[in-house]
Amino acid sequence: MADTTKRSTGIAGLDLALDGGFSPGTRIVISGSPLSGLELLAQQFWQEGEGAGAYLMLDTVPGENMIDARGMDPAATAAAMEGEKIIVDSLSTLIAAWGIDTAARFVLEDTRPIIEGGANIVYLLYTGAHSPTEEARIMRATDVFITLRQEVNGNEFERTLAVEKFKGSDVPQRVIPYNIMADGIELSTTSRVV
Repeated sequence: MADTTKRSTGIAGLDLALDGGFSPGTRIVISGSPLSGLELLAQQFWQEGEGAGAYLMLDTVPGENMIDARGMDPAATAAAMEGEKIIVDSLSTLIAAWGIDTAARFVLEDTRPIIEGGANIVYLLYTGAHSPTEEARIMRATDVFITLRQEVNGNEFERTLAVEKFKGSDVPQRVIPYNIMADGIELSTTSRVV
């Protein structure tokens, strides 16, 4: 039975895999290539239900209702984080601009009052943009780590989502296939029999 105290991810299949969604007060990383759909997953969570929060856009021109956080320092970025669901798009930009030490301190310390207040903060992390040491430090600093992968097999894309860390709960034992749709990503909750 799903935990009703959790916040829905906005994706039914992911809620099912996470036993109801994200626990309040967690730091979440969604990792993948820029074309893997990680922004779509973050937006689905941000727009799900009531209690929306801040979507901080650091990489490009912000969309509707997003905050233009380009060029903000750590204090201004933390001050712009309001609401129950906060998206930082992207943590990769913060690491490039501030360095890994400042970015890790931001994730762990500067945002601690927001996390202790029960908000969820989702950080987008682009694969291939960081050293293994930087990625390991971010993995250790967060509560949930989700990776989106895609491969080309013949003439088809194979996309899978893996929950690699889920603090305080069991980590799902399999990767979950997903599709990128016009309005977001959709997970398959059935297993393929070969």
